[in-house]
Amino acid sequence: MNWYLQNGKDSDVVISSRVRISRNINKYPFTTKCTKEQLREIVDEMKGVTEALGYGLKFVDLREVDYITKISLVEKHIIDPEIAMDKKTNGAILVNDEENICIMVNDKDHIKLQAFSAGQNLESLLDLLTEIDEKLGELVTYSYSKQFGFLTVSPAEVGTAMKASVRIHLPALTLTGNIDRILNIVNNFGMSINGAYEDDTQNQSNIYQISNGQSLGLTEKEIVKNLKSITEKVIDQERLARKFLTKQPIELEDRVYRAYGILRFATRLSYEECKKLLSDVKLGTDLGIIKELDDSKINKLMLYTRPGNLQKHLGKQLDGYERNVKRAEVIKQILND
Repeated sequence: MNWYLQNGKDSDVVISSRVRISRNINKYPFTTKCTKEQLREIVDEMKGVTEALGYGLKFVDLREVDYITKISLVEKHIIDPEIAMDKKTNGAILVNDEENICIMVNDKDHIKLQAFSAGQNLESLLDLLTEIDEKLGELVTYSYSKQFGFLTVSPAEVGTAMKASVRIHLPALTLTGNIDRILNIVNNFGMSINGAYEDDTQNQSNIYQISNGQSLGLTEKEIVKNLKSITEKVIDQERLARKFLTKQPIELEDRVYRAYGILRFATRLSYEECKKLLSDVKLGTDLGIIKELDDSKINKLMLYTRPGNLQKHLGKQLDGYERNVKRAEVIKQILND
């Protein structure tokens, strides 16, 4: 089972963890200065080291990937929208079958190493990515400065060039009116917290992404330690808010079961409405109110109701109205499975 359909530590609040490391190959200029021929040379060089790198990685040239598949990968947070939408098609990925390891080629930097996991698992991801980074560093020569560390397109990422993040579900803090206070506290600790999905501008899913805001002057382990500490504090606050909500059981049960009822019986559902309903249903399931569901079904619902993965799951391209109808059908199939 792929990582995004699994559960991990603190999965009642933490959806997933990700660690990224950006690298550039020293014989080429940054991607912003590369010619088209140089970008293709970088792709070819990474294709050439794929087998030697191991980890079950397979080379995928994004020129050969259809639009829906690219969108489905973006929705899983496996690739960035920029590389997916690159009309020059100079990008590629190295990815394993479980999709918990993905190396993007010619995103903003030449190489972006990534490891993913369900729940809170930052330390293990760092260990895995450090191992991959060291092995890849023996196959290609990185751009590195003794003074500044690893060199990247973004000055903010110079140093370790590492970005660690967690996606976290905070419905109770939103319902109790405490979400803005928590967001300010996290930002004041030097972390960045934003809505986790670009297509969820009003954050109806109540899912946020917390990530480190600094890489220069800190070691990889210090970045992970700081992020883990902040995340644990946010988890504690969310669980306290959930405990407060349970003091009004009728109101809470009514809210989550209304959401569950719409999901189960609606014949047409927009993605916008579905995000809000799923947030309430996940809350009800995690609190043990909705006993008809389990975490496995929640994960499937959260994945296969998104536009790209809905179409990928059904194996065909659909217009907006068709997606809304098929979304309701797929929800029923998952609930009745």
